Parts: sequence; structure tokens; C-alpha cells
Amino acid sequence: MKILNTILKYLTLFLIGGITYYFIEIVYRGYSHYSMIIVGGLCFILIGSINEFSNKEIPLLLQMLISVLIVNIVELVSGIIINRILLLNVWDYSQLKYNFLGQISLNSSIAWFFLSLFAIYMDDLLRYVIFKEKKPRYKFI
Repeated sequence: MKILNTILKYLTLFLIGGITYYFIEIVYRGYSHYSMIIVGGLCFILIGSINEFSNKEIPLLLQMLISVLIVNIVELVSGIIINRILLLNVWDYSQLKYNFLGQISLNSSIAWFFLSLFAIYMDDLLRYVIFKEKKPRYKFI
């Protein structure tokens, strides 16, 4: 039963994170692609896991910095697969300054730094309210 509850918890978090990311893209770019539900869900799970497997309280600022690294790695790998191998052309940052392979850019990294705060709070709130996990506490630095 515990395994089933864990699977359902992470599936719920994955879908909430993925669908939220999908709609953020629609608001920001005017469109999205179903693959962004997968990318967004994966990022949400990974960002939420930063402080789940540590005995120490990780400062919020450090969680945000780690989140940027996570999102960049996920976007780079998924971008190579989705855009370069499968040729779906879902996003292309090659016109932006300071991009890498057109899949990640400094601009998106800065945006993700601030968006990660929302993801961290949202994950903690969902875990607390829906899954009855410990009440979140934060220290900024």
C-alpha cells in the first residue's frame, strides 16, 4: 500500500507540475506542446525533491540555484531529444544571446531562478495539504 501511495503522490505532483508549466507557456508564448507537460512535470518533481532527501534544512536561495541547474539539465537533454533528434522544433533559443545549442539560454535560466521559488512553494504546499507531510519552514540564506 505504501508503494502505491508513493506512486500516486509522485504522479499527482508530476501532473500538477506538468500541466501548470504547460499553461505558463501558453500565457507567456501563446502556445505550448504536449511534451512540455512531461518536461514540466519532471522538473517539478526534481525541484520538489531537493529538500526531501536531506537531513538538513536547505536554504531557499540554494534550492533556487539548484533548481536552475536541474531545469537547465532537463531542458538541454529534452531539447536535444525533442528538437534535434525528433525534429519537433518545440523551442529554439538560438536567436538569443548566451544560448547553448539553442536549447538553453541565460535569459531562461534567470527566469527559472524566479519561477523556481513558485515551484518550491507549490510543491511544499501540495505535500503539506494533500499528502499531510510536515509543514514547510524556510530560511532564505
